[in-house]
Amino acid sequence: MLLLQLIIVLGAIVLGARLGGVGLGVTGGLGVAVLTFVFGIQPTTPPIDVMLMIAAVVTAASCMQAAGGLEYMVKIAERILRRHPEHVTILSPIVTYLFTFIAGTGHIAYSVLPVIAEVARETKIRPERPLGIAVIASQQAITASPISAATVALLGLLSGFDLTLFDILKVSIPATFIGVLVGAFCSLRTGKELSDDPEYLRRLKEGLIKNSSVQTSEIQNMKKARLSVFIFLLATFLIVLFGSIESLRPTFMHDGKMTMLDMPALIEIIMLCTAAIILLVCRIDGIKAVQGNIFPAGMQAVIAIFGIAWMGDTFISGNIEQLTSTIDQVIHSMPWLFGVALFVMSILLYSQAATVRAVVPLGIALGISPLLLIALFPAVNGYFFIPNYPTVVAAINFDSTGTTRIGKYILNHSFMMPGLISTGVAIAVGLLLIQILF
Repeated sequence: MLLLQLIIVLGAIVLGARLGGVGLGVTGGLGVAVLTFVFGIQPTTPPIDVMLMIAAVVTAASCMQAAGGLEYMVKIAERILRRHPEHVTILSPIVTYLFTFIAGTGHIAYSVLPVIAEVARETKIRPERPLGIAVIASQQAITASPISAATVALLGLLSGFDLTLFDILKVSIPATFIGVLVGAFCSLRTGKELSDDPEYLRRLKEGLIKNSSVQTSEIQNMKKARLSVFIFLLATFLIVLFGSIESLRPTFMHDGKMTMLDMPALIEIIMLCTAAIILLVCRIDGIKAVQGNIFPAGMQAVIAIFGIAWMGDTFISGNIEQLTSTIDQVIHSMPWLFGVALFVMSILLYSQAATVRAVVPLGIALGISPLLLIALFPAVNGYFFIPNYPTVVAAINFDSTGTTRIGKYILNHSFMMPGLISTGVAIAVGLLLIQILF
């Protein structure tokens, strides 16, 4: 019965990934229905707090985008890249990493990818080199951002272990950033030089490569754009501050004892206030906030976590004794295998947050150290493995030289090497840091 239920769960995940969009969420709901009505498993409570936290962060980021904040950040990035074009392979991943770190979503990388491709082509640097690692950096930063859905989900699951947001960040930030830098340096010699690449020479000969300049969006009101970025950054700082110093949080009398405001509620309050302040101070129409690309992408993540995490929690809760008795000894003798499980599930789920919410509860149930779970956190960045994620496809399309591509054997694509190196190094550094810092 356990095997049959597992097949149902994995089948729902694969089907949802093929459907795309809200597919993961709705097929997760289908999986819950089968587990409940066919196998008689009592459904658990949906992950409401995680969903609401993501919704609040996405709303604030969408308001910043509506005020021109993201365009302002792209302008800054373009200025940096064009000022130092010879270092585009190193600077590009740093830029996309910082963008994602600030905004909490990797979809922000879309805006800067065409600039990276153009700067590399104009400098006669193989565009595959900066584009490949830039996409990977935008994914790695998800597990370092204090306001990303994945970090929020992990924090919620580890809240019972006396660990703060700062405990996660002081491992994940240096680990992922070092991993990205190592991946960038390894990318410096990827493939042939542009002037020797046969695909580039063919396209150049046939006139398929045009020298038209990429035009970034004009900012209608620079003052509003800068102000929105400042307000959003201040909110992010406050979340880190309250998450790191618990004594700063409000306390209340409840059932005769003092209770502290928990982090989910704190994040929801701060981010909703941030969205309201941006709309009021910058005088932005609230309708405009939902028309950018951040809001729909974020809401898809909310629905995905709703269905997938609910299905995963229900499956684990209904089979916890059998699961622990079956794999407990293996995991404790080889705990790194749990990192492999995180990596594989992220390939299937196409979402770091959904992977955390679906798989980490099993690790906790198996008694894996919460510090080890933090070190293995970057393993959820595996969705570059199959090259069909939107940012991966966008990078391929933006490279007019044809150097950024999917290989003949599908998996030998431009993102495999930087992705595996960055993820592997990030996990190794994380394992080292938990030994030093705790």
